[in-house]
Amino acid sequence: MKLDQTGNKVRIDKWLWYARFYKTRSLASKACQSGHIVLNGQSVSKASVTVVVGDRLQFFQGPHLRVIEVVAPGERRGPAPEAQQLYVDHSPPRVAKKEVAADIRTAPIAEREAGSGRPTKAERRATDRLRGDE
Repeated sequence: MKLDQTGNKVRIDKWLWYARFYKTRSLASKACQSGHIVLNGQSVSKASVTVVVGDRLQFFQGPHLRVIEVVAPGERRGPAPEAQQLYVDHSPPRVAKKEVAADIRTAPIAEREAGSGRPTKAERRATDRLRGDE
């Protein structure tokens, strides 16, 4: 794989786009500018930050945390097998959707304290009965 024209350095938004983590370069740029990308432990605030071989990136892709080590700078946005050669994935294992759904179903429902916030339908009806508004 050829190196970028500048040598070993590539802009982080280009690299994320080359590696197919983002569908467009502008989406990768927006993720960088909003601080969602962490490069070697430091939050990135500009898309012009350069990435070199050996750098570690952390970001969320949907609900999943991605921890990526840069292996190659990349030259173009090629097919997926070519893009997967640009990095080594050190992400924690993904949790199956069924397990997450089971955890949500078995979690205790938090009861709201009486008198806090807007009344429920049952509380409103009880108040109406006390007032004699039925």
